Amino acid sequence: MEAGRIGRRIAYWRERRGLTQTDFGRLMGQAKRWVQDIEGGKRQNDPRLSVLLRAAEVLRVPLEYLLSDNRPAPTPDMTTPPEVLRVLDALHLAGTGSDVPVPPMAGLRRRLVYCCEAFQACHYTSLGRELPGLIRGAEQLVYDSPANRGAAARALLSRVYQLTTSYLHKYGPPTATPAALAADRALNSAELSGDPVQVGAAARRVAKSLVYQNRPETAADFASGYARRLASELPGRGAVGLSTLGMLYLSAALAVSSRERTIDHVRTASGFIDEAAEVARRQGADLNEDWTMFGRTNVTLHRVDMLVRFEDGWSALEAAKALTPESISTLKPERRARFHLSKAHAGLLTRQKEQAADELLLAHALAPEEVERRPRNTALVKDTLRVTAIPDSRLRALAGRCGLRA
Repeated sequence: MEAGRIGRRIAYWRERRGLTQTDFGRLMGQAKRWVQDIEGGKRQNDPRLSVLLRAAEVLRVPLEYLLSDNRPAPTPDMTTPPEVLRVLDALHLAGTGSDVPVPPMAGLRRRLVYCCEAFQACHYTSLGRELPGLIRGAEQLVYDSPANRGAAARALLSRVYQLTTSYLHKYGPPTATPAALAADRALNSAELSGDPVQVGAAARRVAKSLVYQNRPETAADFASGYARRLASELPGRGAVGLSTLGMLYLSAALAVSSRERTIDHVRTASGFIDEAAEVARRQGADLNEDWTMFGRTNVTLHRVDMLVRFEDGWSALEAAKALTPESISTLKPERRARFHLSKAHAGLLTRQKEQAADELLLAHALAPEEVERRPRNTALVKDTLRVTAIPDSRLRALAGRCGLRA
């Protein structure tokens, strides 16, 4: 093993996790000087395998990340909840037929509205119970509906699959493949419906699925390509069309920000955010058209998210200052919680541990399931707990709710 290269990799991941050398040394049971020596390649007898195993655990990366620059794909690290498994079963069994009478379209639309509201309220357990029946009903409606209702039925089916995709994305790598399947079905149904709003909305889900498949460059091209394709049609649909167009630009921005931080990538992602800001200006107000919560406030929130993804914590916190409590309060719980989680991540990046903990607690108060059930957010709680020398009772309680040892 080459101590110098391994030391540089340890330093790289330590900084990515927002840990100081003192923080990392404390978690390793060592002094800051020891960390300086190992990162500088000065400890010729180290790193032993036991040391590397402990470092990988502390840094929350596979051991291979410290041994080689060729990083393997991440492996699932969670147990899929039972209600999610039932959604996966419904996804795979859709279209196989049923003896149940075809559900009325009006009833399915009411159930879809309920499920979209549950998603925006972060009631994922309730949503998981409702989605299987909604998937089966929407599929059955399409295949058994009269020809003159085919387009409307396919648009509804597309929206059901869009919601399914967004729901499955909450559970990370273990559900990434079925989420991509749902996104593909959503786009296919939208294209067959001929509705540009549903086409644009479904394209966003495909783009996000591509990001989860570690193809961010393709995702950005996909989202921006659909934005260009639909730019002449969507504005004619009024606010819902503008919201759809703006969200495509935001999807492209977040896809680019999933890549490594370079001047070109930051410039490109910022350009997409600016495109969305112009659409928001034309729209004029923050609206929840087609469940997007699109407007100037959401554009700013995505700018914060983008900067966090590029691990520019200071700029993210500065961008967040443009938002007033009044504008944040108009958002649905899911979006408000994600804003606080982004600020928590930025707090870790800037080594403001108390602020990170406070933001996590605010997010949890708004949307407990967004914090407790989503792997990336429980990992954020774990990181905050690790770097806090003496966590207070509130942070320890939150860790316990997330299944972590405080």
